[in-house]
This record gives sequence, C-alpha cells and structure tokens, in this order.
Amino acid sequence: MDRTERISRMPVAEVYPLYIKKVERKGRTKDDVDAVTRWLTGYTQHEIDDHLAARTSFEDFFAGAELNPGASLITGIICGVRVQDIEDPLMQRIRYLDKLVDEIAKGKALEKILRS
Repeated sequence: MDRTERISRMPVAEVYPLYIKKVERKGRTKDDVDAVTRWLTGYTQHEIDDHLAARTSFEDFFAGAELNPGASLITGIICGVRVQDIEDPLMQRIRYLDKLVDEIAKGKALEKILRS
C-alpha cells in the first residue's frame, strides 16, 4: 500500500484530535477547527461529529462533502508541496484541510482563513 492509499484509508478521527492539539498549543480552539472543516466540506457540525464517531476514512469523508467553491483560493505550501499543484483530488482536499488548520495555528483571522 503506497502512502497516498494509506492516507486515504486513514480515519479522519485519528487526525482530527491532532489538528485540535496543534491549534490549542497556539491559543486557538476546537471551534476554529470545526469552523474551517464545516466551511471546506459543507458538513454540519452534527455530520462532522457522526463521521468522527464512525471513524470514516478521509476517502469517504471527502466523497460525501460538498467542497466549498472558495477552496480553490487555498494556496501555499504544506509538507513541502504547493496545495494548488496537487493533482490527486482527494490528496488536494486533505491538504486543503491541513493548510486551513496551519493557518489557524499561525494566528490568522478566521475571516481571512475562510476566504471571505
């Protein structure tokens, strides 16, 4: 199993607490992570919580998401790769979420993160 396949099968619930820890170390909150996740995926908070409880894979999580049209405005480097240049749609969506969490941790205002 290659790295991309391993990541796509990984439950979102394994990574989500790490996102929260990352932003909390920088004085931000779980609510901030939830807000960017709702914005990116179109899920309600209840739907996100259900996916986390069900240990939904990233593949299935993003398969059911209505990606925000503003997601194409997410640019920059995550893990040494420009998110706008990632060709695999699923990996790009996962990296979009990573990038949004990074922006929270860097102290960016939520309005800017949500490209409003």
